[in-house]
Amino acid sequence: MESNDIHRLFQPLDAVALTEIVLILAGAFALITAQQRLLPWAAQRLHGRYRHVVLASVPLLRLVILGVALILVVPVAIEPSWQNMTALLGATGLALGFALKDYISSLIAGVVSAFERPYRPGDWVEIDGIYGEVVHVGMRSVVLVTPDDDSVTIPHLKLWNAPVKNANNGSPLLQCSAVFNVHPDHDARRAREALEDVALTSPYLQMRAPVAVVVRELDWGTQYRIRAYPVDPRQQFRFTSDLTVRGREALRQMGAQALLPPAEVPVLRGASVTGRRA
Repeated sequence: MESNDIHRLFQPLDAVALTEIVLILAGAFALITAQQRLLPWAAQRLHGRYRHVVLASVPLLRLVILGVALILVVPVAIEPSWQNMTALLGATGLALGFALKDYISSLIAGVVSAFERPYRPGDWVEIDGIYGEVVHVGMRSVVLVTPDDDSVTIPHLKLWNAPVKNANNGSPLLQCSAVFNVHPDHDARRAREALEDVALTSPYLQMRAPVAVVVRELDWGTQYRIRAYPVDPRQQFRFTSDLTVRGREALRQMGAQALLPPAEVPVLRGASVTGRRA
């Protein structure tokens, strides 16, 4: 759009038109200021769900007031002809296209996720370093609840450039692991059998899934890793805690001395969730 076309888009503003625009903007500012003070004040006197509903309405109401003010100002500043409105809507659409390109990309990724199904409700996934249970898959984003009970909304846009680690991938089986690092001077056979007994006697163990104790001999010591499955994926943290506490006690009773791995060795201490299907 050339400069002459832009000048023709706006109609001459006299004192009456300027006064009208100022009054509209001042009224919108006053309403926004009032609702930002009154609604939180009213919410503090409510309890439970109603308080959150009132607080959540503050930004929505502000957006409505700004939208109404814009609708009232545009006919005053711009001659409401078909040609002018077409040019205005075209320019607005172009600006929105640039502003909302990430949003549109998330919507497209949401369509892709509906077919590829990298995650679904009930899955335990890690996306961009955030681990949690999928509780909702929308058109634009996926909602995770972390082990700390935080609700995290992640846009589907992450599918384009971040790996998605799915711990159970639609299955009720989720593999957990508990890691133990001990001094190499001990009876490895007895240690392995003791850790197998720890896993098999856990009240959280899924008996139909396999149990394995993996042994690695490293430069600085011996590492044992129990790999097993809880009855329900939501029990994974109780399960790994149970394995860790009773596993350390079993190794201590047989005389195996616990070791801390060197700082440069990327080995997890205690319990961890590995997340693999059977």
